Amino acid sequence: MTPADTAPRLRELDRDECLRLLGTAAVGRVVVLTAGGIPLIRPVNYVFDPASQSVVFRCIEGTKLAALVRASRAWFEVDELEPSSLSGWSVIIAGVTEPVTQPMDVRRLDALALQNWIADPRSQWIRIRARVVSGRRVEPSGVATEHGA
Repeated sequence: MTPADTAPRLRELDRDECLRLLGTAAVGRVVVLTAGGIPLIRPVNYVFDPASQSVVFRCIEGTKLAALVRASRAWFEVDELEPSSLSGWSVIIAGVTEPVTQPMDVRRLDALALQNWIADPRSQWIRIRARVVSGRRVEPSGVATEHGA
């Protein structure tokens, strides 16, 4: 067996697998650009909304992040890593942020059971629709997958 036979393998994930994985985690990183073009990266607790194919999180009015996510291009990254087995995955979405204001949508999102780490009555739902989705998985060699990787 050569070192190449035992090295972890990298494979691209299809959109369906990426969306499924978005629904399995609770914390990710949102990235928006400041007026000067500098990326602002913040961890957020989130939930994936399958109905709108969106990552949704709450944002407290008056914060820098709240100001920057108003109809802004944004990226969102979530991952899960297992260093002991040299395995894991990462999913990135790109889209435009939008506040969720329609009462019917707000009620539906409230029912998704987002675990709010910081409760604040000023918080508002923000959505990033998964317009562009990409993902990769690193898995130990010899792992059989349904994709044949």
